[in-house]
Amino acid sequence: MIKKIFFQSIFFNFFFVKEVFTAESGGMPQLNPEFWISQIFWLTLTFGILYIVLSKLILPKISANLELRKSQIQENIEAAEKQRKNSESKLKEYDDIIFKSKLEAKNIFKDAREKVLKNINSKRETLEKQIDEEIKKAEHEINVLKKSAPEKINKIAIETSSELVKKLIGAEVNNSSISAIVNDLTKRNRNKYYGN
Repeated sequence: MIKKIFFQSIFFNFFFVKEVFTAESGGMPQLNPEFWISQIFWLTLTFGILYIVLSKLILPKISANLELRKSQIQENIEAAEKQRKNSESKLKEYDDIIFKSKLEAKNIFKDAREKVLKNINSKRETLEKQIDEEIKKAEHEINVLKKSAPEKINKIAIETSSELVKKLIGAEVNNSSISAIVNDLTKRNRNKYYGN
């Protein structure tokens, strides 16, 4: 293995030394002054052709592509700006519709509430009037009964008393005397029974 590496290094060293001697003997043609004119001619011709190709064919296409891209980008920006403004206007319209809807719903609820309250109040007033009328009627009937009750009671008492006296004594008694007795008893007990 060591022998192989040794022989390879000797072979490479020999080959490298041989190449160095060859370059020194021939020289580099780029540095030789007799080839400078032809080199300048070909250099000028090559760069001239390259310049013409670039300026007339490639650069116009690149600049046209750049202008096209620039115009497309500008159109996209303008379209996006237009869409943004349109979206903002639609959003504003949507907010206005929501606000108006809320306001209308609030007004409808308020009107319905007022109608219900008016209806309840009118029915309550009607019911209170009916109750007051019924109470007045009942009070009137009670007053009428209070006023007519003593007369009816007196009449019943007179009739009953005359019947009892007739059955007990067996003779007719004058109704005026029985009436006077019942009226006297009624006057005495009026405060007790009627509160007058």
